[in-house]
Amino acid sequence: MVTVSSEARILETSLVLPPPPTPFGAYVEAVQVGSLLFLSGMLPVVGHAPQYIGRVGRELSVAEGYDAARTACLSGLAAARAHLGSLDRIRTVAKLGVYIAAPDDFREHPKVADGASELLLSVFGHSRLPPRIVLGVSSIPLGMPLEVDLVLDIAR
Repeated sequence: MVTVSSEARILETSLVLPPPPTPFGAYVEAVQVGSLLFLSGMLPVVGHAPQYIGRVGRELSVAEGYDAARTACLSGLAAARAHLGSLDRIRTVAKLGVYIAAPDDFREHPKVADGASELLLSVFGHSRLPPRIVLGVSSIPLGMPLEVDLVLDIAR
């Protein structure tokens, strides 16, 4: 069985990673502990510029939330590449968490989170698709609609 590299999949699917995000406070974007790379919560930003503001289900549609999740996940991949040098060092995505700012009556969380999951599927393939947790919350820092949490298993 021939495995296509993550970097090759990015090229094949014409994905463009944004510049790695920069912190909005006193923290770093990535820390590696053993074979695990923990990324800071990824917001839907490009570089340091928010791309979406508001709550999904109020100010933003489900489709916009999906795009915001995809954007946040792309920022996560950009941060990982900046830390690792290449996404080909990622053996698997160990965990995906998507935290969505939404009103109490919102019920479409999985559809929004699929923006991140489907991006990871296109880059890493089904065999490296992670388990995920999706939660609705009352607010996200800086008024953004969601935050993505990624933990990656890295080849040494």
